[in-house]
Amino acid sequence: MKKSRSMNQASSNPNSNGASNTGAGGAVGGAAPSQAGTSPTGTSPTGTSQTGTSPTFSPLYQQIKGLITQSLQSGEWKPGELIPSEVELASRYKVSQGTVRKAIDELAAEHLVVRRQGKGTFVATHNEARAHFRFLKLMPDEGVPQHFDHEYLEVKRIRAAAEVARLLDLKSGDAVVYIKRLMSDGGAPTILEELWLPGQLFKGLTAERLAEYKGPMYGLFESEFGTRMIRASEKIRAVAADAPTAQALKVAEGTPLLCADRVSFTYGDKAVELRRGLYLTAKHHYQNELS
Repeated sequence: MKKSRSMNQASSNPNSNGASNTGAGGAVGGAAPSQAGTSPTGTSPTGTSQTGTSPTFSPLYQQIKGLITQSLQSGEWKPGELIPSEVELASRYKVSQGTVRKAIDELAAEHLVVRRQGKGTFVATHNEARAHFRFLKLMPDEGVPQHFDHEYLEVKRIRAAAEVARLLDLKSGDAVVYIKRLMSDGGAPTILEELWLPGQLFKGLTAERLAEYKGPMYGLFESEFGTRMIRASEKIRAVAADAPTAQALKVAEGTPLLCADRVSFTYGDKAVELRRGLYLTAKHHYQNELS
């Protein structure tokens, strides 16, 4: 078992070629789909591209899903807000209610919207209690999951190292916000995390702002920086705690840890966060639901 090396601005080497947790539909054209003529995807009704390239085809409900996603991305309907009913959307896009329902079914499965019985469909938000555990997969061996206490050890703007820049689709040397925090369960240090965020998107993010915000970090990113995480790709491996990590987690050097390197994406499959988590699993386990 090799020892973990703490990622920093000079020596980070994250790799995100792991299993994707969740997916999100990409946006397509902005006009309502036509029953005749060109579709929002730029194809004819038969699926033949009008640009002379190879034939393409997108089912109608997928086109509607793309149009709804485009409205979510543009902020027409904000996180936590009620979106129009299926009947209203069917009228807007001039399609059947069944087509709209199938599109929303997929959006709900991808956690972009949430159906509430008797109330309608709402834009999903990271401020909901159940959303907290969607990206945090470390669960206690006994009892119910609880929110972790967290302490910010470092928050600063630095220049992106080459590997960080590559994973965030930035240029080497571009500004990034670097965050290092310790998360504890019942007072026991359990997770040591490092994050890298594009500096252009997260102007004004400071240690003070993070400390005073009482909700989940992704809720802050969503509400104050207009950036919603909708899917993530992770690579997980076993490592041994090096001396600094062992000191932070209050364990012996060489203690087995679970290391998760994650890249999180927003609409349009744009990478907006790089994160490395070192998990102590003496009383916890990593849990993921597959469907």
